Amino acid sequence: MTDSVPAVGWAIIVHGGAHEIPSGKEDASRAGVQAALQAGRQVLQDGGTAVEAVVAALRVLEDDPTFNAGYGSALNSDGTVEMDSALMDGATLDIGAVAGLAGVRHPSQVAHGLLREHEILLISEGASRYAAESGAELCRPEDLISPEQRQAFEQLAAQTPGGHDTVGCVALDLEGHLAAGTSTGGLEGQRAGRVGDSPLAGCGFYADDRMGAVALTGEGESLARMMTAARFLSGLPNHTPDDALQQVLEAMGARVGGTAGGIALTPGGEVGWWHTSPDMPVAYAHSSSDHIHVYTQKSQEQLNQDR
Repeated sequence: MTDSVPAVGWAIIVHGGAHEIPSGKEDASRAGVQAALQAGRQVLQDGGTAVEAVVAALRVLEDDPTFNAGYGSALNSDGTVEMDSALMDGATLDIGAVAGLAGVRHPSQVAHGLLREHEILLISEGASRYAAESGAELCRPEDLISPEQRQAFEQLAAQTPGGHDTVGCVALDLEGHLAAGTSTGGLEGQRAGRVGDSPLAGCGFYADDRMGAVALTGEGESLARMMTAARFLSGLPNHTPDDALQQVLEAMGARVGGTAGGIALTPGGEVGWWHTSPDMPVAYAHSSSDHIHVYTQKSQEQLNQDR
């Protein structure tokens, strides 16, 4: 099922990661994506750009330890935080992305600052140096570790990396421009220096005013191997966003394995989302309705009731 808005109007959708929500965290997950949606929605209602709306939504998710982004990021095998984030402007095809970033409150802010620079991706120390030069809010690396993530790291000893996913947002503004953004702390216990799909254009995200916008989440290596964002956009003209996402995510699972999810918008404002993981917190809204849609699963029954 999809929802659409008139060609002149705004739309926004956010997700909190494709994973199984731990018991007792359902309400926090719903509340978190709704708060992020409200932040981005306000920007669009006030006439702001899709890029600004995406950054506003991601900042809220990065401040919420319920999600694996910013404060509350997963710890790598060294017990430290390395964050990835990306932002893309569908009007200009400008990209700002960072990988292996440490000591920054909001990695999406750094990606935003890089958006109009010549470089599209900075990593590790270079990304941290740029964050300081651009006036990003810095912090001690350990300040990003929530008590819950510290406990998860301690319990992870001798286990394989766990699943803990990217957050994302896509938006359409009143000028008809699209934007997509991602932010993540990676996988619990991942090898230091590991980078998944989230900062890689065409893999974990993409935005083009002529084609659509998508932000993905899930098993990053699988998403990157399939160039999943690019495959989604190539199939979008002949399918609804839901159907196009379903097809590419199921194809990914069959070809290289792994579960994932995604959110998307067409240039005309059609909203879509799908996931092959057990859960994926999602919230979306558009200018043709005052209603805010909030889900943790892609349930057809829930969707039908909400319509």
